[in-house]
Amino acid sequence: MSAQSKLLVLIAVVLSAGEVAGVAAQFNRDLPAFIAIALLQGVAWAAAAAVITRGVDGRSLTILTLGTAALLRVIALGAPIFLSDDINRYIWDGRVQAAGINPYRYVPTDPELAPLRDEILFPNINRSNYAPTIYPPVAQLLFLLANRLGETVLRVKFFLIVIEAVGIWALLLVLRAAGAPRKRILLYAWHPLPIWEIAGSGHIDAAVVAFVALALLADIEGRRVWSGAALAAATLVKLFPVVLAPALWRPARSNRGDWRWLAAFVAVIVAPYLPYIGVGWRVLGFLPGYVAEENLASGSGFWLLDIARQIVPSPLAAYLALAAAVMAALTIGALRRAADRHSSPAWATVLATGALFFASPHYPWYFVWLVALLTIAPWWPAWWLTLAAPVLYCGAKTGHIPLWAGFVVYGGFAILCSIDMAWRNRLAARFGAGHGIDRAT
Repeated sequence: MSAQSKLLVLIAVVLSAGEVAGVAAQFNRDLPAFIAIALLQGVAWAAAAAVITRGVDGRSLTILTLGTAALLRVIALGAPIFLSDDINRYIWDGRVQAAGINPYRYVPTDPELAPLRDEILFPNINRSNYAPTIYPPVAQLLFLLANRLGETVLRVKFFLIVIEAVGIWALLLVLRAAGAPRKRILLYAWHPLPIWEIAGSGHIDAAVVAFVALALLADIEGRRVWSGAALAAATLVKLFPVVLAPALWRPARSNRGDWRWLAAFVAVIVAPYLPYIGVGWRVLGFLPGYVAEENLASGSGFWLLDIARQIVPSPLAAYLALAAAVMAALTIGALRRAADRHSSPAWATVLATGALFFASPHYPWYFVWLVALLTIAPWWPAWWLTLAAPVLYCGAKTGHIPLWAGFVVYGGFAILCSIDMAWRNRLAARFGAGHGIDRAT
């Protein structure tokens, strides 16, 4: 066994020990200890990432990578409901649907749902007295499927791990199709964020990872209908993946020529809503209320705008205009990219990173799908967002990010991004060659 392989085994042990310690910290309800452990695991992950760039490869590495990934997730399964209680709402929505009731119609405390209440799940549903479900219809269909397997937290977590495994398999196939080394799957499989947020807390983001990976796989293999359908499914689990559309819609003289992708995307966006459309506009669920609750309507929920307002009065409209202008420029760049389908993952990474930065999510699990994209098209400043994300648990409360925590996560990314851009501009000036986004990863 080479020295590099021995080092990877040691890192795997360190990550496993950190997993045990992190579960213990959650049982002790010691949030600072958990955050410290998760951040230290990120350091260990970075060491593993550095090792695999040195040339180590082969069947034994694949076995070590996937075996360790499975072990880490099995350990995380034992975590209690502590960091997030969203899984309780998943189980409740599945129960409501299994009873033949539209989950968008009632809030959990409505008298019509009284027969479904129990003494274990019902008292622990978040926003139970004022919020209907917020989750889009593909997520709802998955909740119903999970209900068929049982209503325990452990079974739902296991169900989500299986979905995530589909995503890991698809990422491996994307790496192979793109001609990238399959050892890069370690970047996702050992990353502490997906492990804690999917196996540990049981977040539906596992399905986002799976559908986005399948969309990239179909794109790189030229299967236009499946690419559009998979991205639409990802969008109807959590809305963020819609920003990837410009990266997967094939550029041509007119993108209308790629009608199969667009038709599949639109069809899958519309069709899952049909079983629930009886409630009319209420099919949007708690989304409008969530926007207000997270202080996005006032603007203070956007970290960059909140920082700017500490210096000078800044209107929300100006911030939204800035974000829209940047995202529009990235969209145009993605749509005008070379016809080489291998450029799609790089543009997907940049579009997702830009959207997440401007939206500045308040919760770590919103970055899980970015880990999957970065595995295919790494961009080192964006890794910071995924590794620093546990800091968002500090002083967490609805609609607010402590300024210092936001600076660590989003300010740190902005600094690293500036350094990266300056470095690329210097290279371009020195060698007189283009270093665009397609070559950035």
